[in-house]
Formats: sequence, C-alpha cells, structure tokens
Amino acid sequence: GQARWDDGYSALEQAFSKLREQSQKLGLKETGYPLTVFVETDDQGFKYEAELPVETLPAQRPADLPAEMRFGATPEGRAIRFVHRGAYDEIDSTYEAVSAYVDVKGFEVKDTLIEEYIEMGQESSDMAIEVHIFVQPTK
Repeated sequence: GQARWDDGYSALEQAFSKLREQSQKLGLKETGYPLTVFVETDDQGFKYEAELPVETLPAQRPADLPAEMRFGATPEGRAIRFVHRGAYDEIDSTYEAVSAYVDVKGFEVKDTLIEEYIEMGQESSDMAIEVHIFVQPTK
C-alpha cells in the first residue's frame, strides 16, 4: 500500500485488519505481531508492505484472495532493534535517535525499515503504543 504521513497510522491499522480478516477466513493461525516493511519514503508519505506472520501457508493461492495480497516470507537476517513506546505521532524522535546511533557506530544499513507492532493503540496519539523498529546492517 501507500499512505501520506498524516494518515499513515490509520492506513496501517486498516491493512492489518484486512490481513487478519483474510487470515481468519482461511483458517490461518497468527504466530507473531504485525509488521510493516517500508519500501519507499519521501517527505509526503510512504509505500509499504503490511505483513502478518502465520503458522503455515496454503498449498496454493486461494482463488478469492484479494489481488493486493500475497503470501511470502517475513524479513530475515541480522538486525538492530530499537524500541519506541508512546504515541505513534512522536515516532520521528525515535527515528532520529536510530539515525544518530547508526551514524555514531558507523553502521551501514539497508534503506528498508521494518516496524513490528507489539501494542497498537486506539489512535496514533495513544501513549500505550509499543513499536519495535528494525534496521538491517548491510555487512
């Protein structure tokens, strides 16, 4: 999907809701927290892949699965995890800290960012939100 920054949290919530709906419809067991892989970002917004880890995959693609959904593997490999607790509206400050840490340590990282939603709030300003942010070193 894609979204503007101002609408990002609600777009992700809707994407996860659709994934859960399809997962339940297909009888798939959810085995982890929902994830977002940010594949492209700019000042206006972002393109993303919303993901929901499940225990097993169907042997073949269900005929009635929406065209924008597909089965695949969640990201793998080494990663550095950072934790954001608080309003999603304030996640930029965590990303600034992530960027500073990566710069100070001299890490080269992939452009792709991954967020894992441990606790989602009712809205983006909810202080109970917890998000794990993963950056993957290139070496």
